[in-house]
Amino acid sequence: MSKMSVQDKLAILSDAAKYDASCASSGSSKRDSRDGKGLGSNTGAGICHAYAPDGRCISLLKILMTNFCIYDCAYCINRVSSNVPRARFTPDEVVKLTVEFYRRNYIEGLFLSSGIIRSPDATMSDMVQIARKLREEENFRGYIHLKTIPDAAPELIAEAGRLADRLSINVELPTDASVRQHAPEKKPEQIRKAMADVRLRGEAAKDRSHTGKRPPRFAPAGQSTQVIVGADGSSDAVILGQSTRLYGSYGLRRVYYSAFSPIPDASARLPLVSPPLVREHRLYQADWLLRFYGFGLEEITSAAPDGNLDLEIDPKLAWALAHRGLFPLDVNRASREELLRVPGFGVRTVNRILSTRRHRALRYEDLQRMGALLKKARPFITAVGWTPGALADTADLRARFAPPPEQLSLF
Repeated sequence: MSKMSVQDKLAILSDAAKYDASCASSGSSKRDSRDGKGLGSNTGAGICHAYAPDGRCISLLKILMTNFCIYDCAYCINRVSSNVPRARFTPDEVVKLTVEFYRRNYIEGLFLSSGIIRSPDATMSDMVQIARKLREEENFRGYIHLKTIPDAAPELIAEAGRLADRLSINVELPTDASVRQHAPEKKPEQIRKAMADVRLRGEAAKDRSHTGKRPPRFAPAGQSTQVIVGADGSSDAVILGQSTRLYGSYGLRRVYYSAFSPIPDASARLPLVSPPLVREHRLYQADWLLRFYGFGLEEITSAAPDGNLDLEIDPKLAWALAHRGLFPLDVNRASREELLRVPGFGVRTVNRILSTRRHRALRYEDLQRMGALLKKARPFITAVGWTPGALADTADLRARFAPPPEQLSLF
């Protein structure tokens, strides 16, 4: 059997990494090599493109260290019983790839995950070795995100946090029962314990001593997690409720939703609940409303009796259509909380409205210049020179926003 080249490994392990979410580097401390010392940078605009919460586009080398795995998680294409091509990088190969890709200006950092080989400790030890070599031998100052293995020894996770900008520990599925059923080797209690430990270490790293000395850095960009959507029967209400608890309990920067699609040998073992990518998108939108727009969980998920989001229209619009009696709102008088509930108004638009109306009354044209999506907003607002009139009472208003019916192919 011929030895596999690094390029062949890269083809397999970069493709295998597409199922791992959470690539954003926003929130890390700034480091760069413009002073002539070291290599790389974790700032600036960006073979994986990701968008940070602040809108920057960043590029990361996103790979698995290996897609060999001793676990048999039913939803994972890399599970031990799956018949997929396998490959494994050595730590030195990952270090070399990262440095060479950075020098060619392909990437700004590394996103590294892995299947479990030999044991959780052995796998985590190799991942830590990669990060240590990049930081200490190559003096790499770019962004590093490590997918942490919750069953690994606490000292390995502590070392990973010292070297990486962000750590993530996957909760896998929305409920403990689903994890036990579909990923029997993984323990929900251990996952939560590891996440709690990362939070405590991160908080301790921010505290100064009585002398004013800072403790060693620990994952300054925080931690995130990933939830697989559609691999079990959990409703969107259950998924978003889990996410809300995770944000509150572990101080997460993000919960990432990863749509499950049927994969070889798994489609017969797991139900496909709804169109995966559309559902994933709606969950991200709902997550944003819960975190930044003042919505409650029941407000978003109570529209449908089964607790799932409307797949045809976004959750804010669905809520507004279900509460037509609260609209139209006068943009010159409505409170910030009310304005945030107008479809087509984002946080920045609302802030601009509040700032500008202190000095003068707002017209419809002003809202357009402020970035409002008026195609969505106009049935729900009034302004100087604008009232929705009959549009606000149109019986088929939902149909104006829902995608048009599509003729399905028979073949």
